[in-house]
Order: sequence, then C-alpha cells, then structure tokens
Amino acid sequence: MPQNDQQWVATILSFGLLALVLALRIRRERRMRPLRVERLWVLPAVYAGLVALLFVAHPPVGIVWLYAALALAAGAAAGWYRGTHMAIHVDPQTHAVSQQGSRAAMIVLFLLVLLRYGARGYMENGGDVDPARLMAATDVMLAGALGFVTAQRAEMGLRARALLAQAKDKPA
Repeated sequence: MPQNDQQWVATILSFGLLALVLALRIRRERRMRPLRVERLWVLPAVYAGLVALLFVAHPPVGIVWLYAALALAAGAAAGWYRGTHMAIHVDPQTHAVSQQGSRAAMIVLFLLVLLRYGARGYMENGGDVDPARLMAATDVMLAGALGFVTAQRAEMGLRARALLAQAKDKPA
C-alpha cells in the first residue's frame, strides 16, 4: 500500500475511533454519577507534579514560557467553562453529591481534541520536525491541559461545596 494511502487509512481510523470514544463518552456523561468532592484535588495535583517534573527535566526556553503561560490561561478558561456546564446535584435527604455532564461540556472537550489533532497534523506535515519545536509544542499543550483540568475541578469543587452547605442549612 502506498505511503499516501496508509496515511489516509490511519486518519480515517483515528477519526472513527475518536467518534466512537466521544459517542460513548456522551452517553456516559448523560448519567448521574457520584461526585467525590473531597477527591477533586487529586487529579490536578498529580498532573501538576507530572508537568513540574517534565518542566524541570526539560525547561521551556525563551518565549515558550510566555506561550505556556498563555496556554495555561486559555486552558483554565476552557476548563472553568466546562466545569460550569457540569450539572451538580445534592440529595436533600442524604446530602450525597452527584454530577451529570452536559453537551456543552462535551463540545469543549471535542474542540480540544480537534485542536490536538490539528496541531499534530501541522507538526507531521511540516516535513522535518525540529526537536526544539516539538518540545515547545509539547510544553504548551501540557500547560494548557494543566489549566483545563485544574480549573474544571476547582469550579466543580467550589460549586459542589456551596450546594452541599446550602442543602445542610435547609431543614429536611
């Protein structure tokens, strides 16, 4: 099979797999799931540690720091937006907290995945990829993902705690 045909097949399979994963994710997001408010900090903390280790091992150089900071801010804005669209419910009797995703939240996630595919395609079609450019793109994406995950979890945690306090103040 010629190289060009293999690329098309790989692209079609990638998008097919992406569509399947997103369809399953949308279906899963429509169900109510328990939300462990006390554990919302774990994923951002682990991811922040990973990003810190990677930045210490291979620190961004020059203007890449600015791009990483901008990506962190943009990721935080997108994460906060996605967090605001996650429905959070508190049972008035048991005070159990649960969450339910939304279509808007999934659209944000889908757009981020498309952005990643676009960036990957841009890097791959550029011919010889400069390793420094590849590291810079990775640093920027890591920072953006960190902002996204942290802001989403922070928004959900703040809102869940407020709803929980409000439910506890109301007589049953």
